Amino acid sequence: MLSAVLLAVLSASAATPAAGPLRVHPANPRYFTDGSGKAIYLTGSHTWNNLVDMAREDPPAGFDFDAYLDFLGRHGHNFIRLWTFDSTVWDTRANGALGKDFIHHVGPFPWARTGPGPALDGKPRFDLTKFDPAYFERLRKRVAAAGQRGIYVSVMLFEGWGLMHGNQGRAAPTGWAWRAHPFHPGNNMNDIDAGAGGDGLRGRVHSLTHSAVNKLQAAYLHKVVDTVNDLDNVLYEVINEGGEKDWDWWVVNTLSAYEQTKPKQHPVGITGHGVERLPSMLDSPADWVSPGRADGYAEDPPAWDGKKVSLLDTDHIWGVGGTVAWVWKSFLRGHNPIFMDPYDGSVLGKPADPGWDPIRRALGHTRRLAERVDLAAMMPAAGLASTTYCLANAGKEYLVYQPDAGKAFSLDLKAGKYRCEWFDTRQGVNAAGGPIESSGGAQQFKAPFEAEAVLYLKAE
Repeated sequence: MLSAVLLAVLSASAATPAAGPLRVHPANPRYFTDGSGKAIYLTGSHTWNNLVDMAREDPPAGFDFDAYLDFLGRHGHNFIRLWTFDSTVWDTRANGALGKDFIHHVGPFPWARTGPGPALDGKPRFDLTKFDPAYFERLRKRVAAAGQRGIYVSVMLFEGWGLMHGNQGRAAPTGWAWRAHPFHPGNNMNDIDAGAGGDGLRGRVHSLTHSAVNKLQAAYLHKVVDTVNDLDNVLYEVINEGGEKDWDWWVVNTLSAYEQTKPKQHPVGITGHGVERLPSMLDSPADWVSPGRADGYAEDPPAWDGKKVSLLDTDHIWGVGGTVAWVWKSFLRGHNPIFMDPYDGSVLGKPADPGWDPIRRALGHTRRLAERVDLAAMMPAAGLASTTYCLANAGKEYLVYQPDAGKAFSLDLKAGKYRCEWFDTRQGVNAAGGPIESSGGAQQFKAPFEAEAVLYLKAE
């Protein structure tokens, strides 16, 4: 359970509205800053239906966003991905590893369903020249509400998993995601066809292949910017797990150029497990990236070099998964870890699983520590600690994670006097360690409890 002190700290932090807009920190580009000079560490849970509704029934039941914000606040989180979805259904048989076998109906969508004529699902066709006010009103309302709770929101612009990963080669019927897409010729009244290969089973929506499609996508990007540009807590994400490289970069540049005509500019990111690999994402015009398992960032993520901000997401590593140790390892190696959260279990078609609570709590714990230290001055310093999980401003502040419960470790210190504090990552509580005086060089440490631990040293 969270201690009373920790609950008070997290509740107070969550009650402060998010400041911004965020910018990459000029001194430590592993993090953003809100203009105050301090580094802003982002961490939190996100879930699939936090913007568009998803359910077996049609129309799908609504999502209680206020309850979700309460949930984030209780865990001390300050970041979410706000999910969109491109297709009108999600055939969960494409998620075989999760054991799902039902159809989710999805809505609302950016474009109005006006007809004339029925789409392939029997409902009115989309008019891709007209936006659905309900979608954008919901988008603005939810981003603004999160900002009032101190939560930064990455607005997902497009969803790529359906077409790139789920559309074929799975237990679901081949082509399900494409046949349910608004840019399928059977689903819109504008004669728009973003099909690929002429087989009627695949869509090449997230590419620069179809100029008419790209023109509509640019208009949509402008509408999103018009909707949320004045809000301080906004980030943008090009696409979830999809998108061809040239198109990804085009989206970043198109959105950024339009924001230059507006009062505020916000960070734009590209996420892993799509077409691009990490070297391409790092070369891109994006401000932040999300590496994936294919990039070598899995259970033991490498230290981050800081070329761009890393929002390291369990979604691109496990899909649904993660551990408390992974959260701490990611934090102590310069990443901003976030969690793909089953939340109430409704999207997975099963009851909420309390087994994910330790990960949720760990994210909040890392944030609490990140806000206590001078994070802008701290760098990953694997060579200083025998555990290799270390953030340090040598001679001033050190954070070290020991994943082996009860085991001693060494830390190479600069000469000086330090205040010592321990954090029990199982119980979520602090333990004083007393003063430390070092003459310089390696020094042995052992937590005063038999659990995975974090050592915090601050120069006196």
